[in-house]
Amino acid sequence: MSSNAHDRALGLAKTALSLMHERHVSPTPENFQLFYAYAAGENPIASKVLGDLIAGRQPLSPQLLSEMRERFFASERLDRTVQTISTEITETVAGVLTRIEAAGRDAVAYGATLSEASGQIGDATSIDGLQKLIGGLVKATQTMETRAKDLEQELQRSSREVNDLRTKLDDVRKESLTDPLTGISNRKAFDVDLKDAIQQARISGEPLSLLMCDIDHFKAFNDTWGHTTGDQVLRLVAGCLSENVKGRDTAARYGGEEFAVVLRNTQLVDAVSLANQIRLYVQCKKLVKKSTGDILGSISISIGAAQLVPEDTQVVFIQRADNCLYAAKNAGRNCVVSDAATTVDSDVVAA
Repeated sequence: MSSNAHDRALGLAKTALSLMHERHVSPTPENFQLFYAYAAGENPIASKVLGDLIAGRQPLSPQLLSEMRERFFASERLDRTVQTISTEITETVAGVLTRIEAAGRDAVAYGATLSEASGQIGDATSIDGLQKLIGGLVKATQTMETRAKDLEQELQRSSREVNDLRTKLDDVRKESLTDPLTGISNRKAFDVDLKDAIQQARISGEPLSLLMCDIDHFKAFNDTWGHTTGDQVLRLVAGCLSENVKGRDTAARYGGEEFAVVLRNTQLVDAVSLANQIRLYVQCKKLVKKSTGDILGSISISIGAAQLVPEDTQVVFIQRADNCLYAAKNAGRNCVVSDAATTVDSDVVAA
């Protein structure tokens, strides 16, 4: 590291520690990572959220800081976990191969012993000589049996270790496809699932529809009540989507306050019906401030709906649904717009 880089890193570390001390935040490595990233501006979104909390003199509870670390640094942690598990699997497999190679050498040596004994049996001229030869064979056989049992136990133990590591790796894979804040599928999982759904629809000829959803006036809500309450809104909407989307369909957080729903084997008219069901379900929910129990009011969402057509690519399909979403926003929000005839479907329009 150059002198300038060292001085900058030292300055950022001092700034981070000073802020932590000022806001009475425990100086743990995990909290330091968050404040250092804020001081360095490495994660613009994390810096904005933490900066707003610091500027507003809002309390930085351990739970809030833990949620922020999970939200902004989960991917880094997952990468480290995958690397660790991969290393452990490699080391375990390497150990197994070493033991198998040793067992192979033992088998060759045992075969040589048997061949040698076979040639000596005919040359034995006394009972003592024959007994000595047989004793040597028995000892070699017992040694081979012991090594075979040791190898079997080692292979069983290694097999259990690899299975455990594979389970951990599978858990990490699932976690990597989950949005840490809301608990539903993330953008990566959405992209994978939509690609698969399009391929299956092409093969089967079944209809495929897509909903793009956006929380109305979310920025204003965040500015008024703060990011912690804003996160509560995101979790509420995600919960509403999960409760209304079942089976092979996928509800995902697309990014920010935008969500997406992949609806397999669903005609556009049915997709619009479900979209309105979700919209009304969200609208009926009352948002409560956890710290005080005060009811902050209700929220609403706008939804765009599109059905896959033969000429659609994945990007075009998403864009058509997104265009309908923007049309719903322009139509007054809290409504559903489909691409059938770019019609608005709403019984309550929020200003």
